[in-house]
Amino acid sequence: MTKYTPFELAAKLKDGLLSFPVTAFDANLQVDEAAYRKHLDWQSSFDVAGLFAAGGTGEGFSLTTEESKNVVRMAVEEAGDRVPVLASAGGSTLQAIEQAKNAEEVGAEGLLLLPPYLTENDQEGLYQHVSAIAASTKVGIIVYNRANAIYSPDTVARLAENHENFIGFKDAIGDIEHNTKMYAKNGDRLFYLGGLPTAETFALPLLQLGMSTYSSAMYNFVPEFALDFYKDVRNLDRVAVNEKLNRFVLPYLDIRDRVKGYGVSIVKGGMKAIGRDCGSVRTPLQDMSEQDLADLSALIKTAGIVPAGANL
Repeated sequence: MTKYTPFELAAKLKDGLLSFPVTAFDANLQVDEAAYRKHLDWQSSFDVAGLFAAGGTGEGFSLTTEESKNVVRMAVEEAGDRVPVLASAGGSTLQAIEQAKNAEEVGAEGLLLLPPYLTENDQEGLYQHVSAIAASTKVGIIVYNRANAIYSPDTVARLAENHENFIGFKDAIGDIEHNTKMYAKNGDRLFYLGGLPTAETFALPLLQLGMSTYSSAMYNFVPEFALDFYKDVRNLDRVAVNEKLNRFVLPYLDIRDRVKGYGVSIVKGGMKAIGRDCGSVRTPLQDMSEQDLADLSALIKTAGIVPAGANL
């Protein structure tokens, strides 16, 4: 039983920071329930607006359907009484429908729809794909605009008109003209969140395009810093935002960009760096090198953002 209607969920999510918890794995790369629950307990102890379990940073793409269901269930059990927990769904339409039903069954409040697997799509196909998933569940639906799923403003408006539980648009492309048209067409019927990696880099300019929130991967290991950054963005404090960009975010990006796929690996590296290890990443990703991890650890300390929950 969900606690929020889709519209209540949208209102909750649009004015706070969002994050995607990493999924903890043991030495055999199996889901580590104890470590994952410990991480969720810590993540939900701060004033975050929503947690997306088994999402991109949570390596949802490497989880089996059953693993994904269990990861979302644990997130609801561990954090759902403090913060809305959302799940993700991808693959084919039928696979996504199964994941949507699983998420609703275990108590997720909403769902982020990942792009359909591999195939190219036109707008009618994307509409039918999302429409079928939205019709299969009562939880709030957010589409992820990226890769082979680029939604036109008209398609989004059509989905909003025909499905009350369609509540959000997440963008990972950063096309200013497209996003301007999206907000102009759909206004406050939806909420809009930034999904470019790393979201903090783009947060302030995207706020002017109606994207009042974003998903912060670094919240996983430096939650206080991530929340302070979001506060500065919402206050339009450009001086404070630039100071934090220069002190931590931009040097962090320099480390992230050393290897393809480090977008997730560096987050798990950050967990290691603060002494709250959630294990390795699954292939095809790769763990950070010892030197890269050492550089990240040094950066966290130099930036003065070691979190209160660190075990150094």
